[in-house]
Amino acid sequence: MNLFKGVYNKLLDYYGPQGWWPIIKEIDGDLKSYYDLNNSLKVSSEEEKLEICIGAILTQNTTWKNAERALINLKRNNLLSVKKLEKLEKEKLAEIIKASGYYNQKAKKIKKFIKFLKSNKEINRENLLEVWGIGPETVDCILLYAYNRPYFVIDAYTKRIFNRLGVCSQKIDYHKLQSQFQQNIERDTYIYKEYHALIVKHCKDYCKKSPKCGKCPIRDYCKN
Repeated sequence: MNLFKGVYNKLLDYYGPQGWWPIIKEIDGDLKSYYDLNNSLKVSSEEEKLEICIGAILTQNTTWKNAERALINLKRNNLLSVKKLEKLEKEKLAEIIKASGYYNQKAKKIKKFIKFLKSNKEINRENLLEVWGIGPETVDCILLYAYNRPYFVIDAYTKRIFNRLGVCSQKIDYHKLQSQFQQNIERDTYIYKEYHALIVKHCKDYCKKSPKCGKCPIRDYCKN
């Protein structure tokens, strides 16, 4: 078994399924992120697909908690539709998503993304990368979690862990590290969804900037 598969199996065994991407739902009378642990590969409704896409933009350069607050505001205002977001003034949108930070830029990005959806261009990686403000990580989140397409998502957490495992530099090119994952793990959408989520979970719990190595479930692989 190669290192990439070994790390995935260890993390999944330790943490269990993460059920990403979360959808905002009413839980106990309040709107919250809902993680469907039993159905990561569900076919999402068009509204849920859009919510995942908008969430991927909102979570840029911030925590999920802040992105969640912005999504909840959109949900409360009944704005999670292409038609309504198209009509909404950019300034008003920025005010509604303020909790996510960089809200003026993100409002512009969302408007550009909605314009792309309205263009009826094919939803693929090449076309999405042409949308202003949406880079490889956001595009791959959209394709993987909203459209169930097997693109492995690379983020700063992925680079941190695999740098400490001796695989790469933290400055490695996005696509170079992505290629290593996709060459060493079968193109399985479920695995890609869970693996990315497990990496995020592990970096929050153990593989922090100042790591907690003592009880780390993948310490046997670590070169740090």
